[in-house]
This record gives sequence, structure tokens and C-alpha cells, in this order.
Amino acid sequence: MLRTPSLPLLAPAALALLLTVAARAEDAPHHPPAMTPAAPSLGAETLKPGKPAVKPYLADAAVPDAVQILPAPPAHDAPLDKADRAAFNSTRVLKGTARWDLAANDVAEGAAAVLENFACVLGTRIDQARVPAVINLLERARLDLARATRGPKVHYRRLRPFVGNEAPICVQRSQALADSFSYPSGHATQGWAYALILASLVPEKATPILTRGRAYGESRIVCGVHWLSDVAAGRLTGTAVFAALMGDATFRADLDRARAELRSAMAGAGTVPDQAACNREADALREPPLEF
Repeated sequence: MLRTPSLPLLAPAALALLLTVAARAEDAPHHPPAMTPAAPSLGAETLKPGKPAVKPYLADAAVPDAVQILPAPPAHDAPLDKADRAAFNSTRVLKGTARWDLAANDVAEGAAAVLENFACVLGTRIDQARVPAVINLLERARLDLARATRGPKVHYRRLRPFVGNEAPICVQRSQALADSFSYPSGHATQGWAYALILASLVPEKATPILTRGRAYGESRIVCGVHWLSDVAAGRLTGTAVFAALMGDATFRADLDRARAELRSAMAGAGTVPDQAACNREADALREPPLEF
């Protein structure tokens, strides 16, 4: 029953009105609470309900099984495990250098980020609004890449190199990052596959694009968030997914559309990348590649 305030606090007219409302509330029929709206379908984009969500290219059976393709991570104290630890320890001294800054910049991932990260080697900053086919191609492929890396990450459950120590890393430490698994590197997988895709779109720039893609993966070692062998496994996974994607007719058709669109964007009046930033990137890329 509705509880009323004590009498001294209410004027007689107000008290009468309150008691009338309470009586009507008790006499009214009771209805069950309205159902909470169901979660939106996975086939719809929540921010734009009328627009279909991005879907992967590959059917489940066509996604490369990276657990079978990849070797297991190095066993404790095996030669490759010692190389992993040596690479982590030796790259901590890079903090404050151009290579460290490039690694921090490479933390960003996804289609828009990779176009920005590869702007210096492409020679222009690509406005993502002008290349919807390129964005669609990369974002759909990204879903296939994520599915390929999920299996070995869960299967091996390898801890990241910064867990259990206070060595500097180029991102903020968080429990979520520490709890995520390390093998293979998702960034390296995505970066190498994106480099392969971009090289096929602009083959005359394949060498600088693939060089940048290699460095993008190695940035995870410089950052201190992946082992060297995680990145090597990421390159192999990215290559496997790219090969599977090239066997998909829809991907190939989208690749052709993206090629024409990207060439048009590069030939237009795009924004020239900041030369000072490109010089710093070039200096960082002149550092010897990490040994695998």
C-alpha cells in the first residue's frame, strides 16, 4: 500500500488529494512490466538500423585453421623462447626514439587507421569518405582475419611479454590487455594482410607497402605487447587468410572495385602527408628489421 507522509506535514486539501490518488492506484488493474526490447540482430548495424552490418567474406569452412597451420609457441627455455625474451628486453631501450613513436602510432587498427598509417608510402592521405569500396574491402577482410587468429589465441593461451614485470610498454597497461592472449599477434596478422591487399591494389608500390606492413607488425614487439614469435605467426596467419580470400569470387570483385577507387583517389587532389612525420617514419624504418 502507498505510504503517506505524516499528517502534520500536509495541508488538509493536499492530504485529501493524495489519499484519493492512492486509492485509485490500489484499485487499478496490475499489468506486467513491459518487455525489454530484444537485442538487435547481428545482421543489423545498431547505429544505422537500416544498413546491413559488415559481414566476413569466408564461410566458416573456408577460414584457414591457424591452429593446424602455425607451429606451437616456443617451449620455455627453448632457443626461440630465449630469442623472444631477448627481443623484448633489447627493445625496451627504444623508448623515446622515433621507432618507439612509430610503434605507438601503429597501435591504431582498422581500415581508416591503416590508410593513415600507409599514407607516407602511398604518397597521399586518403579521405575515407572518398573510398567506400576500399573501406568495405578492408573491414570485411578484418572479420575473417579476426576469426583466423581466435583459434590459436584460445588454444595456446599464451601470456603477453609485459605480464609479471614493470618494463615500459608503449600503451597503457590494463587488466583487459594482460588477460588477452598473445599468440598470434592480431595486429601483425591484420597489418600484413592489409599490406598484401594494398600491394595488390597498387602493385607499383608493393615494395614500400610491404616494408611498411612488416614494420607495422614489428611495432608490437617494440611496444612490448607481443613476443617476436607472435608477430612471425601473425604474418603467416595473415598470408593464409589472404590466400583464402583470393579464392573467394566476392572478395575478388570487391578488390577490383577498390583498385579503381583507390587509384582515382590517389590521382586526385588528395592531402599530402606531413613531410616531417614521413621523414621520422623513414628514419624509423631504416632501423634494422628484428631478426626472426
